[in-house]
Amino acid sequence: MKNTLSDLNNYLFEQLERLQDDSLDESGLDKEIQRSEAVQKVAKTIIDNGQLALQAKKHLDEYGQGDKVELPMLGVISK
Repeated sequence: MKNTLSDLNNYLFEQLERLQDDSLDESGLDKEIQRSEAVQKVAKTIIDNGQLALQAKKHLDEYGQGDKVELPMLGVISK
């Protein structure tokens, strides 16, 4: 499993496709809805974490220290 926000975006769209599966019966749809709600909560936490990391990186860049910070969740690794 990859751990970037781009990967998360792909996973969220995959979940959306599963919700739109016409072959799901009522029970299957209920399970997918529950899964989607759990995924949404975790995704929000990951996105919030990414936003915090980006804010920290911007702050450090402002003071000339940003090259010492890696943000792998954003797909950015400074060297």
